[in-house]
Amino acid sequence: MKIVVLDGYALNPGDLSWSEFEALGDVRIYDRTAKEDVVSRIGDAEIVITNKCVINREIMDSCPSIRYIGILATGYNIVDVAAAAKKKITVCNVPGYSTPTVAQFTFGLILELSSHIGEHSRSVLAGDWCRAKDFTYWNYPLAELNGKTIGIIGFGSIGRAVGAIAQAMGMQVLVYSRTRYPELENESCHFTSKETLFAQSDIISLHCPLFPETADLINKESIAMMKKGAWIINTARGGCVVEQDLADALNSGRLGGAALDVVREEPMRADSPLLHAKNIIITPHIAWESLEARQRLMDIAAGNVKAFLSGHPVHTVTA
Repeated sequence: MKIVVLDGYALNPGDLSWSEFEALGDVRIYDRTAKEDVVSRIGDAEIVITNKCVINREIMDSCPSIRYIGILATGYNIVDVAAAAKKKITVCNVPGYSTPTVAQFTFGLILELSSHIGEHSRSVLAGDWCRAKDFTYWNYPLAELNGKTIGIIGFGSIGRAVGAIAQAMGMQVLVYSRTRYPELENESCHFTSKETLFAQSDIISLHCPLFPETADLINKESIAMMKKGAWIINTARGGCVVEQDLADALNSGRLGGAALDVVREEPMRADSPLLHAKNIIITPHIAWESLEARQRLMDIAAGNVKAFLSGHPVHTVTA
């Protein structure tokens, strides 16, 4: 069985092992693959493993040996799933591997906006405390999360984990989701409309897939519904935010802050309006990247291949 990994570096830059895959067949592993090299690198491989390399109908037509496409992620929009189904190609993703890590990272972003720990540490290390006239100082306003309202858009496993952390910190939780879970509602967690969530939340955190109904969700119209000074957190998909509208709202003071781990085009463009926006934190799509989460991803992805080879595929996705 020939297996090709098109872009394995993000998952495994060298601190994990591909041995689980190597036990399943003849494996070729590439750190990265340019668009023009995808077809030649797949060649006559039957199993293709991809993270961000797009596998469209044309590639499938050019590589008729493909029987299985494994995605090293939860999102599967990089694969033409409808075309794969017509060709009887099994497509599998890796759900749930990053839930604790992304939820933790989400609150890391929120805590940085509320306490500016990193900025104050940099100030102290630059000698500012040594020169201070008082025993204490602060360069940014500090905010308490207890009693504030967080609006969570998307209530899958990550959204639910973020909601649980928020409630543990004494916050009120508003949820907007395609699916309502009455059993999860309580005195501090309520499902509501998108408009009510925008209007009543102090912090809005995105945990939704990128679908037509969530594309450009944060835009000048939705921002106009929000509290003055609200914060936007995005560890979901960059396409959910109109970046110029967010930058304008931050620069005008309409929004009080934003913390993003994803942007519309990655790597980030040098001319992005977000790079010069006020009160913004941007990290390079690392919310999922803990060692523990990547090991789970590796294990589940290899398990998906094993299940496929046994004739009982799991974690299959369809159009």
